[in-house]
Amino acid sequence: MHIQSTTVSLNVADVEASARFATEHFGFTQTMSADGFIALAHPEAGVHLTFLRTGLASFKPAEIAGPAGQGLLLAFVVDDVDTEFARLEASGARVVTPPETEPWGERYCQVADPNGIVWQLVHWVTAPDAV
Repeated sequence: MHIQSTTVSLNVADVEASARFATEHFGFTQTMSADGFIALAHPEAGVHLTFLRTGLASFKPAEIAGPAGQGLLLAFVVDDVDTEFARLEASGARVVTPPETEPWGERYCQVADPNGIVWQLVHWVTAPDAV
């Protein structure tokens, strides 16, 4: 199989709010939109995000078209979690977890968008294979 690109689609109540959060705080840009969805891309991450309005008729089957959020993390590896956390906190992003370091060397923080999607930033203070 040859995968050409990756898109994560998330059902949310307020598509515009999550898209605005992604563009303002994480540098995503809008690539297309229509009634009930906004597609975004990131110039460096190589991942695309699509926010779909919960209950959108084109999401089938309808019985699995519930909202995203519970237990979902969008995780991104960055150069410096502490610097990015300070920037996000200063810009008013809702903090879920301030920076902390796991025993295996992963330093991370988490913020949430207006729909409750948790965005996690990670960097390694100890190489994963050294733990």
